[in-house]
Amino acid sequence: MNIQLRFFASVRESLGTSQETLVVPEQVKTVGDVRAFLRERGGAWREVLADGRALRMAYNQQMTGPETSITDGCEVAFFPPVTGG
Repeated sequence: MNIQLRFFASVRESLGTSQETLVVPEQVKTVGDVRAFLRERGGAWREVLADGRALRMAYNQQMTGPETSITDGCEVAFFPPVTGG
């Protein structure tokens, strides 16, 4: 399955990329699975996308949780929580 990834703000800066197209294996079925799959790259990916780290996720431009199922051609985005002031 092909998906579009988007990274914003400090996540983008830490990973050194703002977007990519990714072919995910059959066992990757949810947004949380995508996050775990990307962590397997190691290095900054493991650190930035770590389970305990505060991170927001979106599926097709809608805020979502890790349980949301993904579909071919979807967009999954990762970004830090926003603080106001």
